[in-house]
Amino acid sequence: MEEIQAAPSSKPENTNENSNPWIEQYFNHKCCITFLTGCYSCQWQYRKWEKTELGSCCCSRKEQFFYVCLVIAFLVTVLFLFIWVETSNEYNGFDWVVYLGTGRWFLWSILVLSAGVIMVAYTSLLLLIGFLLLWERIELNLHTSHKVFILLIIFLCSFLIGVLSYFWKDKWLIAGLSVQIFAPFVHLSLITVMIIVSWPLAICVARLESEVKIRRYRMTDYEQEVLQRCNVFQRLRALQLAAGLSFLIVLLCLYLMPLGIYSPCVLKKENLGPKPTLFGHRGAPMLAPENTMMSFEKAVEFHASGLETDIYLSYDSVPFLMHDYDLTRTTNIREVLPSAARNHSSSFNWTFLSTLNAGQWFLKHKPFFGMKPLSEADKRKAGNQSIPQLSEFLELAKKEEKIVIFDLFGPPPGHPLRNTFVRRVVRVILDSNIKQRLIFWLPGFDRDYVRHMAPGFQHVGRLWSIKELTEQNISIINVDYKRLFYAGLRHYQEAKIYIHVYVINEPWLFSLAWCSSVNSVTTDDMELLHQLSHPLFFMTPGYYAFMWLFLDVTSAVIIAFVFCYHWIKELRRERWLEATASTDLFPSENKAETTENTDVSEKKSKATSESANIAPENTIEPERKGPKTEKS
Repeated sequence: MEEIQAAPSSKPENTNENSNPWIEQYFNHKCCITFLTGCYSCQWQYRKWEKTELGSCCCSRKEQFFYVCLVIAFLVTVLFLFIWVETSNEYNGFDWVVYLGTGRWFLWSILVLSAGVIMVAYTSLLLLIGFLLLWERIELNLHTSHKVFILLIIFLCSFLIGVLSYFWKDKWLIAGLSVQIFAPFVHLSLITVMIIVSWPLAICVARLESEVKIRRYRMTDYEQEVLQRCNVFQRLRALQLAAGLSFLIVLLCLYLMPLGIYSPCVLKKENLGPKPTLFGHRGAPMLAPENTMMSFEKAVEFHASGLETDIYLSYDSVPFLMHDYDLTRTTNIREVLPSAARNHSSSFNWTFLSTLNAGQWFLKHKPFFGMKPLSEADKRKAGNQSIPQLSEFLELAKKEEKIVIFDLFGPPPGHPLRNTFVRRVVRVILDSNIKQRLIFWLPGFDRDYVRHMAPGFQHVGRLWSIKELTEQNISIINVDYKRLFYAGLRHYQEAKIYIHVYVINEPWLFSLAWCSSVNSVTTDDMELLHQLSHPLFFMTPGYYAFMWLFLDVTSAVIIAFVFCYHWIKELRRERWLEATASTDLFPSENKAETTENTDVSEKKSKATSESANIAPENTIEPERKGPKTEKS
């Protein structure tokens, strides 16, 4: 009784140790398949799917078409997101352009970025789920809602890329610059990705090879079936060749990629120039309202070498600082005089302009994404800013000995200084007694008059040819960074031209300018770029060559090991399946052999038993006869 009672008590203990019903219920293959089909086809009830054979199609023509559309949608969204992320330096300009069209200030650039991230995440997840279903050899059946969204995404992204290509062609130039500076790191990252991809690819190629061999083995006695299915073998071989050969070609291209890479930040340490000096774009507009005295003071705090601004002239001939052609974005004119809010900035007297608030909009809208919060003292100071005169700005630059560069906008028709505005600005600058060498004269109007009245001004040109710069005796250029790097930067450096670029806010772009020996840059983010002590993504040619060769050799060894491991594993599996298949294909012969062996063993056992029965009689008989002989 004790043994019988002990047996049941030990059984539950083993069950609890070896299995977990909760895990089996919620984390098993059925739940995984149900989740995949639910996300892809909206079929959340599990049913036993019929797996298709390797080499045969897993879906209908319609589903094949939409899977191709899904791949196209993924590629288009990735392309759009790449372009938009790389143009983050231009987000403020984009928001300003949209504001001009809509009259409403908002961080539209971040909205577009969020939409791009959502579309990439959506298409990549659907693509991954579809791939996993194909891996499980389950028929694809994309839900109608997904099909509609995919077509909408293709149309929307194609439309947005077309708009960018038409209205902002220079955005493609930024993408090209990013490829230059990131190319060495992209190369090393892609090789790492290829190592990761080699694992499932090796499984797939080895599985296809063993599948072909096993099918050939099983079909040796069925010649008609072999003839009918020979096309399947061709498909399996084609899949194997396409997957393996494509992977090999891409891997070889990545191994040889450094031979065609040019990155400005891959250079010797002794060839790295000094850090470009910083010019505050309208001051420090991420720390204070643009084109206000507070903004320029903040730029000076972060050791700006120069100050950049924009100049208009009031109707009563007072030069003041303003960027937009009207006052709606950066002042409270809509509250003070809404009927004249859209009038040109130069159509007002200074007495009216001086009463407008030029700081409340900054606290309300926060024009830059990622701005740091202001202290309470800075908030109060920013909220009380007004439009400054040019004379106030020059007084600060004179005191701190900062270079001044500005855009000068001519007044509209009917303005009293329509034809003499340059001379008025020159007179204000000379009256401020600032050192003439601190003035970078950018306007192209009346240069002869400016040279005559202020011979110490340093005249600045645009993206002109060296011949034009020489003819006009100009040794400084102020250019858009996007076009400079494609317009022969080395030619300007060889001609000893001082190169100033605008507007750079991203560290990677500033690093590109630094490695390219640009002299100075205009920036919105004074604080961030001031903190950079060395260019990002900088490496010496020797270090890059070492990383290139080391990663190539290491990746080749790892990938070869992965393929050999899975190949050997599939060979063992193949042998086991062949042994199992031989037993399944010839059951009658095996049964006959088993029967014969059984009969032989039975005969042998009978013979053994008979001999065993006879042997005792022979041994006992003499004992019985012994006594009788004695009696006789």
